[in-house]
Amino acid sequence: MSETRFLKIGRRLPPADLFSEAPDWQQAQPAWIEGALRHALSLPSGGWYVVDAARAIERRARRYRIAGEDYVVWRTDRGPVVAPDSCPHMGARLSDGVVREGRVVCPWHGLALGQEPHGTWRPLPVHDDGVLLWVQASGSEERTATPLLPVRPERYFAAVMRLEARCDPRDVVANRLDPWHGVHFHPHSFGRLRVLERDETTITVRVVYRIAPWLGMEVDALFDCPDPRTIVMTIIRGEGAGSVVETHATPIEPGRSAVIEATLATSERPQFHAFFRAFGGLLRPVVEKRARRLWVEDGAYAERRYELRQGS
Repeated sequence: MSETRFLKIGRRLPPADLFSEAPDWQQAQPAWIEGALRHALSLPSGGWYVVDAARAIERRARRYRIAGEDYVVWRTDRGPVVAPDSCPHMGARLSDGVVREGRVVCPWHGLALGQEPHGTWRPLPVHDDGVLLWVQASGSEERTATPLLPVRPERYFAAVMRLEARCDPRDVVANRLDPWHGVHFHPHSFGRLRVLERDETTITVRVVYRIAPWLGMEVDALFDCPDPRTIVMTIIRGEGAGSVVETHATPIEPGRSAVIEATLATSERPQFHAFFRAFGGLLRPVVEKRARRLWVEDGAYAERRYELRQGS
């Protein structure tokens, strides 16, 4: 849809320098994408992985597979617990058990395990940032006391979606380092996208988000990677400046990853936060459904990248 057919709402943006008139297939240079990806992969992670939305962790046992290992996850009065999903007694799956008084009870023989070690079995370090649950898994990565969190707004409305894809985390990050595909791959959500500037590791775009086929909101957004498994989009100008979308990729096993995307929306308008306090419970599933729709499509992009890297 041409710009003249868009009715744009929200804060007006200042005029930008001339955009490139080259078609997107020429602007989307594989060499730049791969260079920015190599930089991201070289960053420290602190050994932390995103498990899921913090509110998805309940007072019941649930199994997650992270970097080839199975973990049982549950919530207690003292916070969430992530531990090996194998009972130290005879190896039963603890995620098949029940949680009683803050402890997971083995379904085979009733051994109750909590936040204290039992022999070689011990819970892993966790960090609940109020939006996401992180775990520090064993491995060769240099460890830090807490995750290397992106900059977030002070006040926000949060929504989180999680899905799995047949790819590695690098394919998820690469997808987000290619904003040029947005209008072509997601015409239902993006009406126009133009690159404002880029350096070796970040890229800034001016994008029109579709609210309806004829209605859009234009913002300037910066994409950058704070760690090797995360890429963050921050709105730097326009309606909702300061809002962020964090896309985290957690390896499940080689060739399979979880995509956990957190939308943290904010606004300078005072009625924004009052509105979401009143109706956030109704609107959160709508935001998550929209994010999931995008990632079903972007998951196909990431999976194709993985296939090409494998020579399939």
